[in-house]
Amino acid sequence: MCHWQPKKLNNISNMSRDLPKLLLHCCCAPCTTSVLERLTPDYEIFLFFYNPNIDTVDEYNKRSAEMYKIPNIKSIIISDYFKADFIENTDCATCYELRLRKTASIANNEGYDFFTTTLSVSPYKDASLLNKIGSFIAGEYEGSGLRYLNADFKKNDGFKRSVELSKMLGLYRQNYCGCHPRE
Repeated sequence: MCHWQPKKLNNISNMSRDLPKLLLHCCCAPCTTSVLERLTPDYEIFLFFYNPNIDTVDEYNKRSAEMYKIPNIKSIIISDYFKADFIENTDCATCYELRLRKTASIANNEGYDFFTTTLSVSPYKDASLLNKIGSFIAGEYEGSGLRYLNADFKKNDGFKRSVELSKMLGLYRQNYCGCHPRE
């Protein structure tokens, strides 16, 4: 059942309800689509694009521009390209932690109830590790009320749905995560 209406740009059905505020770290527009579809019924969602792992500023700009093509977004924060935040040849856990820490910091400072990431929609990303890191970071904000939303968005055909939605919306779908282009 589709709660998210990809063709109706300004129809956010949950806006009249009092829902928890969620800051969603977005790795790219295609992955964001199916995650939005799942979360929109239960959260007031705000998007955050921060990905210093992307190898070039041109690729970063291309991916960040695609975020504006996603329908039904209430608010989006596009971070400047901070390649200096990312250490080349880092492992996945460190890369995940960097992006989740930045998301949690903003979520805490701006009074969000939850934060999470679209990264787990990818079949190449370890949702268990993402959730462990996110929960650990949320623990550092104990007392503030900020929580990490544990999820594995690839379950129940989440990745397949992201491919369908991105095709329907004509989104640029990159063929690598950003760190290491495939030859």
